[in-house]
Amino acid sequence: MGDLPKIIPVLLDGLPATVIAAVGGIAVTIVLAFVAGLALLSRSRTVRGISRVYVEAFRGTSEVVQLFWIFFVLPVLVGLQLVPLFAGVIVLGLNHGAYGAEIVRGAVQSVPRAQYEGAIALSLSPAQRMRRVILPQALVEMLPSFNNLFIQLLKSTSILSFIVVAEVTERGVQVLVPNYGDDIVLIFVSMLVIYLVLSLLITAGMRFLERVAARRVGRRPSKAARTAAVAGAH
Repeated sequence: MGDLPKIIPVLLDGLPATVIAAVGGIAVTIVLAFVAGLALLSRSRTVRGISRVYVEAFRGTSEVVQLFWIFFVLPVLVGLQLVPLFAGVIVLGLNHGAYGAEIVRGAVQSVPRAQYEGAIALSLSPAQRMRRVILPQALVEMLPSFNNLFIQLLKSTSILSFIVVAEVTERGVQVLVPNYGDDIVLIFVSMLVIYLVLSLLITAGMRFLERVAARRVGRRPSKAARTAAVAGAH
């Protein structure tokens, strides 16, 4: 434990990059999840097809390989070299956005048909039906699964160490292990604790949003949605 005061500051040096990658990745994930998820429900076969190709391509290939493509192959193909942290944010968003698209699609389809019919009876346009009636109810079902997805994204920020982004894992493996090899257990336990704390913060924020979203539609989040989120975490 004597080297702990030296280990923690080095790991915390990587915390800003980890947080930036996670927050940026979550932002990109949310946008892509809603765009692709709603596109999967489009009446246009072309729109559905494009969205399905994106979802299956990024769900069905390695996230690490995707990172290498964006950071190493893209400059060779088009001459565009991305900043490592930005490349990581893009890959995290693209990959998890594909999973999020299925969450959005499933949640929208779970809204009872009577809600659609009631919105039509009120002469709401398709856009108004989706914005005012369907999405607020679907959001309650999405949030537990998004909580799990965002935690997975946080843990995936560790792959940025492959392109030498100075995040928590990179600081621990590349800086601490070579210099404090005798304390390797302490180093990795400290890294686990940092990721755990960040995961708990994400969960606390998402639980708050769950309660707010549920109150807005006058109901509680479904037990099925919570069970699915818990099962996904394992």
